[in-house]
Amino acid sequence: MIRITLILLCIMFVFSCAEDKNQSKEKMAFPGEKHLANIQKLTVEGENAEAYFSFDEKQLVFQSTHGDYKCDQIFRMNPDGSGKKLISTGLGRTTCAYFLPGDQKIIYASTHGADSACPPRPDYSKGYVWKVYASFDLYTANADGSDPRPFLPAPGYDAEATVSPLGDKIVFTSQRNGDLDIYTVNIDGSGLAQLTNEPGYDGGPFFSPDGKKIVYRSYHPQLDQEIERYHSLLAGELIEPSAFQLWVMNADGGNKRRITDNEYANFAPFFHPDNKRIIFCSNINSANPRRPDFNLWMINKDGSGLEQITFFEGFDGFPMFTRDGKKLVFASNRFNTKPRDTNIFIADWIE
Repeated sequence: MIRITLILLCIMFVFSCAEDKNQSKEKMAFPGEKHLANIQKLTVEGENAEAYFSFDEKQLVFQSTHGDYKCDQIFRMNPDGSGKKLISTGLGRTTCAYFLPGDQKIIYASTHGADSACPPRPDYSKGYVWKVYASFDLYTANADGSDPRPFLPAPGYDAEATVSPLGDKIVFTSQRNGDLDIYTVNIDGSGLAQLTNEPGYDGGPFFSPDGKKIVYRSYHPQLDQEIERYHSLLAGELIEPSAFQLWVMNADGGNKRRITDNEYANFAPFFHPDNKRIIFCSNINSANPRRPDFNLWMINKDGSGLEQITFFEGFDGFPMFTRDGKKLVFASNRFNTKPRDTNIFIADWIE
């Protein structure tokens, strides 16, 4: 009788745990987030961002500052958050990692070739600015992090590399011409082509699922004082992200079209698998354009149909869909244990 009672208690405990787990997933969402279900938190500490799927979608590669790491390093993990492993050198600062076709290699940017120490943080006395370290160079490495090798080294900032779903092209941001522009190159490093040339910053590019389009963020200063400030900040390896707008162009750089037109910061765009919509991060709903209250939004590639996706009063960003559109991975400050923590989340996508 005691044994039966214990078994029944264990079963009740299991169901109770399952119920608590389901409830915790629901509690990860906020009212209005009708497109997200079963939200799971994949990291638990530090500053984690830019988690992107491997081609077979069995791994995520992301950047993280946590524990003993003083600035971002590249890690990989399973889509359930297990199996986390450092795959960058542990030296310098890294950013923007992506799997190459076949998932046997990765590409990322790092400053370790110039200095093994973490480079200085941005000077926020100049406002809300991002650092574009001239010491960032692109590297390819084996998927386990071994054998890192420079890829197309050049003076100035080289980073923000992503790969076409077709597996034929890499797109990235480079300062090799003195300004910050978008380039494409074949996977083997041949066929380098500059796609943007308007004065200002062009970056954060991603290919569409069919490989025919590229979506990206831009800031093109127009007034003399804006141009002067842009060049002054760039000379100090800084850019101001408060007025980024989203653009779409053909994969060869033709037919550029602006799809947002507002006074807010719009960035981290990624195509939905239907090739028609783009999910991105913006502080559109902030009372103050400079307030760091960012949510995920969706918009048609022609600039119509703007829809708010997340409703957290903090930061949600860096979204990526699985190829079938059933899962969304993103970074968020929601439900963090420390005020500055940003974690990686994955959710079911509901149309």
